[in-house]
Amino acid sequence: MEWTQIGTQKSRAFVCGYCGSDIVSEKGFSANNGARIYICHKCNCPTYFDLQNRQTPGSIFGDHVEDISDDLVKELYDEARKCMSVLSFTAAVLCCRKLLMHIAVSKGADKGKNFVYYVEYLSNNNFVPPDAKNWVDQIRSKGNEANHEIILMKKEDAEELISFIGMLLKIIFEFPARVNKRTNPS
Repeated sequence: MEWTQIGTQKSRAFVCGYCGSDIVSEKGFSANNGARIYICHKCNCPTYFDLQNRQTPGSIFGDHVEDISDDLVKELYDEARKCMSVLSFTAAVLCCRKLLMHIAVSKGADKGKNFVYYVEYLSNNNFVPPDAKNWVDQIRSKGNEANHEIILMKKEDAEELISFIGMLLKIIFEFPARVNKRTNPS
């Protein structure tokens, strides 16, 4: 492939895989075979689109969650979301499963216990709303499939679990912190 000098090309809307911004860019490079590289105007990083319009790096999936007080929980959630940008759906599902353990420990569960202990800890200590127990069970079930079966997870599986775990993180970390900031302003 031969690439052009940086210049203006047909504009393209996409979510930047580096900074997560929803942008429209026309700045970049084009190849003689039709592939293109667009430059994000927010972070200046390049995004490649091949002939099948596959984006590299892909966009990060899932909602950003504010005020996660445990750095390991925050890092693992971000890791699950980033797995989606490289089409690593099984890895994303496994991160979601592991997140249940990390969340439980961050909320007082003992370390070194089995997985069932952590799921029950979250439920028994009211970190999971009654109508959301099926979310946790879905994360557990799909995570167990990914961990113990010789199968690969699909994009839809990973998207669903990241959405569930993101909502759970908002309930456990973000919303209580938001209320605390309103009732106890500094």
